[in-house]
Amino acid sequence: MTTERDYGAASPSTPSSSRTATATRKPTHEGHASVTSSIINLTNTAVGAGALAFPSAFASMGLIPGILSCAGSGLTAIFGLYCLSRCAAVVGTRPGDEGRKASFNELARLTFGKGWATKLFDLAIAIKCFGVSVSYLIICKTLLPQVCYTLSKVFHHPLPEDSILLASHFWLIVWMVVVIPLSFLRTLDALRFTSQIALLTVVYLVLVVVGWFAVKGVSPNHGEVVLARFGRNTLSNFPVQVFAYTCSQNLFPIYNELKNKHQRKMNTVIVASMGSAAATYEVIGIIGYLTFGSKVGSNVIAMYPPTSLIIAIGRLGIVLLVGLSYPLQVLPCRQSLHHLTHGLFRHPKIANITNNGTSDSPSARRPEEEENSDTDDESEINPLVPKADDHGHVHKHEMSKIEFIAITTAILVAGFLIAYNVHELEIVLGFVGSTGSTIITFILPGFFYFRLFRQERGVTKWWALALGIYGLVVMAFCLTFNVLNLIK
Repeated sequence: MTTERDYGAASPSTPSSSRTATATRKPTHEGHASVTSSIINLTNTAVGAGALAFPSAFASMGLIPGILSCAGSGLTAIFGLYCLSRCAAVVGTRPGDEGRKASFNELARLTFGKGWATKLFDLAIAIKCFGVSVSYLIICKTLLPQVCYTLSKVFHHPLPEDSILLASHFWLIVWMVVVIPLSFLRTLDALRFTSQIALLTVVYLVLVVVGWFAVKGVSPNHGEVVLARFGRNTLSNFPVQVFAYTCSQNLFPIYNELKNKHQRKMNTVIVASMGSAAATYEVIGIIGYLTFGSKVGSNVIAMYPPTSLIIAIGRLGIVLLVGLSYPLQVLPCRQSLHHLTHGLFRHPKIANITNNGTSDSPSARRPEEEENSDTDDESEINPLVPKADDHGHVHKHEMSKIEFIAITTAILVAGFLIAYNVHELEIVLGFVGSTGSTIITFILPGFFYFRLFRQERGVTKWWALALGIYGLVVMAFCLTFNVLNLIK
């Protein structure tokens, strides 16, 4: 794959003679996040409760195809993230676009222009992230009563059936108290500590699966273990591995926050994150399948004795893993909703502030003056007005304080109400994953790269085109499969 030594990349349709000047331009927004912090957050975004379904996926296709499919899905995800990171460096390099931050919306604007396409992409991302965040809340409210029940058995203090500790709604409210303040943090880097806690639970789950197999061997009621098989279950479990690596929604926040945006740093973040995710999935998939064979369930942790304290802690670890990952879904969902609703919260004084801090008629202003007005004084007086950046520019696409609070509150309230009243989301998440995950993981990265770097030499752009086409095929297959399941 072709890489750029500096943070920049060739701008769309830019001759090779001008690429050097573009590549050496300094980004308007300098981040502060470290490579380590970025790796932790991206890994936490990718690794979720879906890891528990990998043994079942291995059982549906056999050991060798399962290993190859898991590795292939990881490599595909790495390439998609690489394409997005290269495209991110293009944002803000065109005259008049200075100060713009990388996002799916910005890349859609560069490749497809303003219109329904950019809105459609933002809508798909918002629905996908919101659906996943709701599923996290449902997992938490479902598992926490089970953890309490197991702990009561372990410590010989049975709980009455009407105990509040066994009420799922009670634990949903408790967990909302935990995630609400985390959801109001503005950057991914601020969530690095919760991501570290979540990843420690992943390590614990891996140790439980491996340790149990090493100490007790295969399950007494294990099924057969085959090297390869193909059947209806093989097709139904294929999306499990394909969508397990979905984390593209947070690639742009990580890029924007990364200090010294060199492509080699982004490559390190991407490979380390996806490599860690692939290693986790492979270990849990292989060992879980060897332990239980073809009788393994869709949630491997549920296959172990429920009265074991080790397993109870493991279930609590799952709660921490998905619960602390909730804000990582809120952040891209909020940004996409901001793009969809931009203008509803716009402060009327923004368009009338000139470079010297006085008001002027909107009709007398040029578009570039309105875009780049210096509003430091006004932003200090009124917190609803976005602050200017270090170059004295204020950008209309920046999220104001009132918009940030309103959108975040709406996501939290809507998510809580749905999680409170719904216990199963498999069908909805199946369609959300088939569309949203496929669009942001394969289709957009491939077509964005092919469009923006179509004049670049080499075969990378053709591999990117193939990735986009592969995404369309995966989406058609998964949607068809979900429709057939819904009919049945």
